[in-house]
Amino acid sequence: MAATQQETIDVDLGGRTVPVPKGGLYDRYRMNTELDEVARDPRVPGVEFFRRLPKTRVDSRIGPTLTPNFYYRISTARLTMIARSRSIRARLPRELAPLEVAPGFGLVSVMFFRYDVCDIDFYTEAAVGVAVRPARHGKLGLVDLVAALKNDHLDTYVLSLPVSTEIAQVRGHDGYGFPKWVTELDVDIDANRTTARVADDVGDTDISLSASTPAQSTYPTGTRVSALTSYTTIDGAWHSTLSQTNVLSAGTARFPRAVDLRLGHGRMAEDLRSLDPIKTVQFDVVTEGQLALHLPAPISVRS
Repeated sequence: MAATQQETIDVDLGGRTVPVPKGGLYDRYRMNTELDEVARDPRVPGVEFFRRLPKTRVDSRIGPTLTPNFYYRISTARLTMIARSRSIRARLPRELAPLEVAPGFGLVSVMFFRYDVCDIDFYTEAAVGVAVRPARHGKLGLVDLVAALKNDHLDTYVLSLPVSTEIAQVRGHDGYGFPKWVTELDVDIDANRTTARVADDVGDTDISLSASTPAQSTYPTGTRVSALTSYTTIDGAWHSTLSQTNVLSAGTARFPRAVDLRLGHGRMAEDLRSLDPIKTVQFDVVTEGQLALHLPAPISVRS
């Protein structure tokens, strides 16, 4: 059941009061979750990935906290599309540049996330983002593209990032600098079907997805770990946020045909339209994975 249907308690995050599920992981552990306790949850495929990532206590804009934030059971879906670089540049800060797959063409993505077991409890999330060149690189774009694909480490700038819970919104917006807001957001992903719906401000559909899930391959824990660096500005300074995904079961469909992506008139849909995507080139679904999300770190950006 969704967290909003559970009894909640109020907690303080950097001077903001937010509700969290009573008796949930955040209520009990405040980010210092007992791994042995999590391992007993039948939904969690194991915790060895997290034992190799010790947490650090830090002061942040949301108060004292521990980093990374651990996501013990996740599923994700990502549609990757080609768009003209001029459309992408129109939505990017001037300090960032599109990662081009060919001269004049870059990559944009629509993503959906379901976090079943997490340090801040269950929530769902969606995103519109664009692939960018690493912030401090002066190389040719093709070199950056080849390096990103070889190392399974992409850099991104996010335009939209709605979430389903207030704690996720406050942490993501105040602590990480992401464009997050709370809305009705349903994501269901299994080995057969992938569906998602994000509501707009009046409850109508902002964006929705329905598709058959690509055939899945399984991976032993720790053998396929991808990384994503996201750039945001916090108090006028550039920061980078690293997330590491431990992929356990995933599949890809290239140039998918039976994907039903529908756009309404909400913030996500308008952001995607502004990028004017030309063609969907890849559909990636992770039916089982884990995630470590690190707090943002200050970074210099080429001007």
